Amino acid sequence: MTEGIVAGKAWYDVAPSAARLTGSLRDIGYDFSTAVADIVDNSVAAGATRVEILIEHDGADSRVFIADDGRGMSAPAVLEAMRLGTRRTYDRGELGRYGLGLKTASLSQCRFLTVVSRSSASVVRTCARSLDLDLIEDWDQWVVVDPSPADQMVSRARQWLAEGTGTVVLWRSLDRVLPEKRPEGGWARRRLESLATRAAEHLGIVFHRFLDGVPGRPQLVITVNGQKVRSWDPFAQDEPATVELPPQRFEIEAPGAGGHVRLRRFVLPSRDRFTSPAEFERMSGPMNWNRQQGLYVYRADRLVQWGGWSGIRGIDEHTKLARAALEFDTDLDAAFNINVAKMRVALPAQLRTLLEPPVNELCVLADDAYRKTSRSGSRPLPSNLSEPPESRAATHAAATAGLALRMAAMQAGQWEAWEAIEALLRQQSPEVVELLGLDAD
Repeated sequence: MTEGIVAGKAWYDVAPSAARLTGSLRDIGYDFSTAVADIVDNSVAAGATRVEILIEHDGADSRVFIADDGRGMSAPAVLEAMRLGTRRTYDRGELGRYGLGLKTASLSQCRFLTVVSRSSASVVRTCARSLDLDLIEDWDQWVVVDPSPADQMVSRARQWLAEGTGTVVLWRSLDRVLPEKRPEGGWARRRLESLATRAAEHLGIVFHRFLDGVPGRPQLVITVNGQKVRSWDPFAQDEPATVELPPQRFEIEAPGAGGHVRLRRFVLPSRDRFTSPAEFERMSGPMNWNRQQGLYVYRADRLVQWGGWSGIRGIDEHTKLARAALEFDTDLDAAFNINVAKMRVALPAQLRTLLEPPVNELCVLADDAYRKTSRSGSRPLPSNLSEPPESRAATHAAATAGLALRMAAMQAGQWEAWEAIEALLRQQSPEVVELLGLDAD
């Protein structure tokens, strides 16, 4: 402890106990998949086009490599990255936030973290630094060390960077991943295999826009144990029968800043209107249709929270086809109160009020689509798949027009009048009702 006197007042520099602090930071709320995703955030921020994740079972020596081909870091930058609460600043649109992710995400899963990086494309020079929780607890200081030159895993990481710039994050002593007893057993091996599968699924969800390609950013490829991660677009935009409602934009004030939030709303097809039963099942998502309905919150194109309506309304079987994207940039982080693990946000009160009408409108239309399917019964495949593509496109356009008419009636406050018009059309022009997708029988 140091002390002194400034302006006649005594001051004391009381550094936190490193041993106690690291123990607390390990329980910040990550699981294996979200911890890996937080490391991939750094790769995206470094301009990586490829991230390779290798999860190897080797008993107590099991390990995880997360390697990218981004810009890499110099020796001082690697050391700064190991600091709790790094002093670097984050530009608008960067996925980093608090300067804690590399450390908190890694140490939530392991006791020994090593970072190896290369920042020069012309000079094959790498820098490696390690955090060892056993050493930190023994010394009660946040110490960063050079790994041993004889460390074979660090040598493998350096080989990864032989062709160009990039960074390799290495997790070892996986005490939060493997059982303390019998880490070499079959159960431990199967657990790592299961974690690899779940991590790939999670990465395909949260980074789906980067995997599909985001304007202004390099397209990203992620592999887990050599298998390419497949993106999962929650809005099934490749499905011809998916309907997107007109987007909306809201202005939000944040402490010291302001910004815009964009809302995009989708009514997904019912089972009988998907191109295949397999694709319908895939789009049900990891939580299945009912719990996958709701708001999908994106921060700088990275999905941070999904499922449910954030208190605006409840989950309902009849609205399970409704999903909406809520998009904001990093300048609104304070307004959304994003957490350290970048997994949870809180909707600003002013935004919640603004969202209620468009969300309820979306759910009314999704409810209508669901009930119409229930009344007509399910078919294994859409009946018009045998038609020429241009005919199917025309049918879809007409159904979209019918949905747009319903939405316009709601926005104009003329829903009762619209119901009367629908009833009259069913009597006088049932073929038009069918064409517009308004048939209820």
